[in-house]
Amino acid sequence: MSGATRDHAWVREPGVGAIHQISTSQGGVPKLPVPEAYVGTLGVEGDGHAYAEHGGPNRALCLYSLERIDALRSEGHEISPGSTGENLTLSGIDWDLVRPGTRVHLGETVIAEVTEFTAPCRKIARSFTNGEIDRIDQSVHPGWARAYARVVQEGRIRVGDSARVNPALEEDLC
Repeated sequence: MSGATRDHAWVREPGVGAIHQISTSQGGVPKLPVPEAYVGTLGVEGDGHAYAEHGGPNRALCLYSLERIDALRSEGHEISPGSTGENLTLSGIDWDLVRPGTRVHLGETVIAEVTEFTAPCRKIARSFTNGEIDRIDQSVHPGWARAYARVVQEGRIRVGDSARVNPALEEDLC
């Protein structure tokens, strides 16, 4: 493979997706796109949290799937990357593999570990037809929730960087 081909974000090995969007805000939603950011143990540099329960080391990052967003749009919802508060919108990964214990490798250095599924909050209601925020509630629609993650290894990420999921092993979940 030539160097020019290898540099294109759309050329990926099987099972490897990409960072579609990095989103930040000073607190609240929507979070707006930035081209790159440093990711530390408390989250994305420049991102704020309006409420204490939305932050901390075990909730440093909020992750979501571009394919889930696209499917929700096809149902008529007005969701878009960042509109439900996620910091990283990932594309081309199997979202069904994302669950507590899963490690997600982002770019060359960042490693995040999923800690829990997020519970939707009323602040994201405008992203859903009739305010149906339970459409992304894990207990109501398994596999459609966003995920919180802790940062295992810090570093800088950019839009277009690789995103690779290492699922949690069943024996690790006992």
